[in-house]
Amino acid sequence: MFISNAYAQAAAPAGAGGGLMSFLPIILMFVVLYFLMIRPQMKRQKEQKAMIDALAKGDEVVTAGGLVGKLTKVGDAYVTLEVAEGTEIVLQKASVTMLLPKGTVKSL
Repeated sequence: MFISNAYAQAAAPAGAGGGLMSFLPIILMFVVLYFLMIRPQMKRQKEQKAMIDALAKGDEVVTAGGLVGKLTKVGDAYVTLEVAEGTEIVLQKASVTMLLPKGTVKSL
């Protein structure tokens, strides 16, 4: 009464626009995702790794926790950060997020 009859559609021939054309929107979405999200993130990671590898004694840095200080010792996995006169802390190299210009710590 209230429910109409449902009829199956005829199957399209194998070469009539199926195949690659049906996957084109999904492929296009992955290409856009790569260029807008994945590629810039990989570039930032590469820059961060280069900055961490180039750390040297005397550099002024900011850590992930927001500490600002001067590097006094640089090891393979750890750095020693002087946050005040005579106050040094040991941190992992990966916690260094930004390299500051020379003289920034004194101006704070």
